[in-house]
This record gives sequence, C-alpha cells and structure tokens, in this order.
Amino acid sequence: MATAAAEKLAKPETADLAALAMRLGDDALVLGQRYSEWVGHAPALELEMAVSNLALDLIGEAQLWLDLAARLEGRGRDADKLAYLRDVLDFTNLLIVEQPNHDWAYTVLRHYLYSVYHRLLVEGLARAPEPAFAEIAAKVLPEVRYHVKFAHSWVLRLGDGTEESHRRLQAALDRLWRFTGEMFVDDELTTRLEAAGFAPLASGLKAAWEEEVGATFKEAGVTPPQPKQMITGGRIGHHGEHLGHLLAELQFLQRAYPGLEW
Repeated sequence: MATAAAEKLAKPETADLAALAMRLGDDALVLGQRYSEWVGHAPALELEMAVSNLALDLIGEAQLWLDLAARLEGRGRDADKLAYLRDVLDFTNLLIVEQPNHDWAYTVLRHYLYSVYHRLLVEGLARAPEPAFAEIAAKVLPEVRYHVKFAHSWVLRLGDGTEESHRRLQAALDRLWRFTGEMFVDDELTTRLEAAGFAPLASGLKAAWEEEVGATFKEAGVTPPQPKQMITGGRIGHHGEHLGHLLAELQFLQRAYPGLEW
C-alpha cells in the first residue's frame, strides 16, 4: 500500500528542489550575517563566543544548502557565487531574519521565533525522499535544536529578569510578531512539494510552532500583539531596506575584487 501510494505522488521538479534549497540557504546566510554583527559587541565574553558559534553554524548550513541549490540549477554557479554575487531582489529569505539586531532582547527573541520554525521544517526534511535534502537536514538538526535551546533560555531569563529586561523583551515581541506570519504562508512551491510528499506545507507547521512558543511566552510573562496584518514578501524577493545594507557589507570583497580567494 505504501509503495502504491508513493507511486501516485508526482516527482518534484528539479527547479522546485533548487528553489527550496535556495530559500533554506538564504535564511541561514542572512541570519548568520546578522549574528556575526554581534562579534566584538556582545554584552559578555561568554556571549561573544556563543554568537560566534551560532553565526558559524548558520553560515555553514547556508553553504550546504546553497551548494545543493547550485548543483540542482546547473547554471555553473556555486555557493560563493550565490551568496556574494546575487542582487537583493534575488534573495528569498524570510523578512524576520533580515531585521536589524537592535538590542540583545530583540536578537534572541528573533532567533527563538525563527529557530522553532527552522527546527520543525528541518525535522520534516530529514524524512524527505531525496537523499541530498535528508542528509543535510540530519546533519544540521542537532545544531538547530541547540539554537532553540539557547534562545529559549534567554527568552525566559529576560522575561523573568529585571523590570528593564522584561520591558525590552515585550517591546521586541511587539515589533517582531508581525513578521512571523510569513513563515506559515503556503505558495505554489510549497504546495507542489507537499503534493509530491517531499516537504510539509508551511501552514502545516503553524500549530506546533504556536503551541511551543505560546508555552514559552506564558512562562516568560509576555504577550504577542494582535497586528491587523502580517508583513510578507521575502520569499518572492520583496525585501526591506535593511537587507540591502546587510548585503553591501557581506558582498563587498567579491564585488570589489571579483574572484578573490583566501
């Protein structure tokens, strides 16, 4: 029965697989760059080392997904070219990962909101029928689970800390919540991949995400706002001004000295 059911599934198009790998790579690359901005500015030596490791984890993950995307698209590009030589409108990352760091509360809350979603998605991809996706997902999953644990501990620490830390955490939640809806928007790509039994629908992750983050917010004593409308567009290249500034710094060397190698 299982074999017969599998035979009925449409095989994903290679272009769709490349687009999914690109999205995953862009999310990790942009958030990794955001975390690297804390290096030299973290509030404590312990956190200096922690944010460095988080940034390296994400940039390493980005390389794996972008390498896969480059192989699948077959246009002679590699992970470096995809990271350093694409224009801002070609990036398909979620808007939440490109938001500026602001303060520490904003940074760790953003990381928590994204990392719970990230873990749910990667857990689904670890069971994907395409070995290349399943292998990368299985490889990065332990790191992603640690990211959730790290960010969760800080959300609780700030929420249950001083009056000032609690105020900053609630202020961060008030600003970031409007970007969370984009994580669960289904589009033609995710619908086709779900129909092929390849990846879960984005909307299919929402209930588990809401249950987990809701429990954390209750424990931290903060409450999400009720925005009239969620902000979306990152998946189709509609970004805010912040991503352009981030890419200008990230891509400077390759833009100024094409082909440069360490």
